[in-house]
Amino acid sequence: MLVRSGIFLLWLMHFLPFRVLVWVGTTLGSLLYLIAAERRRVGSINLKLCFPDLSEEARKKLLREHFKMFARGLIERSILWWSSAEYISSLIRVEGVEHFEAVKDKPSILLTPHFVGMDVGGQWIAQHADTVCMYANQKNLYLTELLLKKRARFRNQRLYSRQQGLRPILKGMRAGMPFIYPPDQDQGVKDGAFIPFFGVPAATMTSVARIAQMAGAKVVPSITRLLPGGAGYVLTFYPAWENYPSGDDIADTRRVNEFIEDRVREMPEQYFWLHKRFKTRPEGEARFY
Repeated sequence: MLVRSGIFLLWLMHFLPFRVLVWVGTTLGSLLYLIAAERRRVGSINLKLCFPDLSEEARKKLLREHFKMFARGLIERSILWWSSAEYISSLIRVEGVEHFEAVKDKPSILLTPHFVGMDVGGQWIAQHADTVCMYANQKNLYLTELLLKKRARFRNQRLYSRQQGLRPILKGMRAGMPFIYPPDQDQGVKDGAFIPFFGVPAATMTSVARIAQMAGAKVVPSITRLLPGGAGYVLTFYPAWENYPSGDDIADTRRVNEFIEDRVREMPEQYFWLHKRFKTRPEGEARFY
């Protein structure tokens, strides 16, 4: 009942002017910073690991700003889920669209790390191409079904659970459907390795290179930035990576992490710091969380 009530409130919010939604999200983020003690602890640990040279006060300020951006991302989903394609597009400025156009009907991986605006970029892409995506089931069945419905509201989007494996993903890619792939959360090292992320060994999937090899796919990164006030968003596509994959999965995965690090330094408040990115540790190493 609580989840359904929250979704109803989100639906009501999509009628509000965009500037008001930004204010609601920012205000909610300030409140969450105060009351979400466990997430605040996780974010603090992550920032200390990744930015050890920052003062404690600077890291606290950065984390407060992140909570605001994180909450904006939640509230502004109301637009992505219920507003028209035309209205969504009017809020997004696209840079490097030629890199997207070059691969949108070919086997490709659209590399979309966990920045708070990733769903915005995903909805713009879904308006312009049929894609394949992988999703994780939520604890609440209603929420899982809603997320799937809203992510597939434009064109022909194919979404597969992690339990279904790579076969349907590769089939879609070979049919010319880009694979929207966020590769930067801790899912253990069964299909990955410990790769440095800001100098800290992090359990990282090596699958970007392997999928690119299997599908003969180009890798085109895409990042969405939330702009202040009512200015909307900027979605940036980067040139397809040359000499990728190289045949060395570890080196190729380092390249993924290094690219994400560079983008984080550009807008550190918008990276998803509330996830336990360093949960899995090398054998014998103490846990961080």
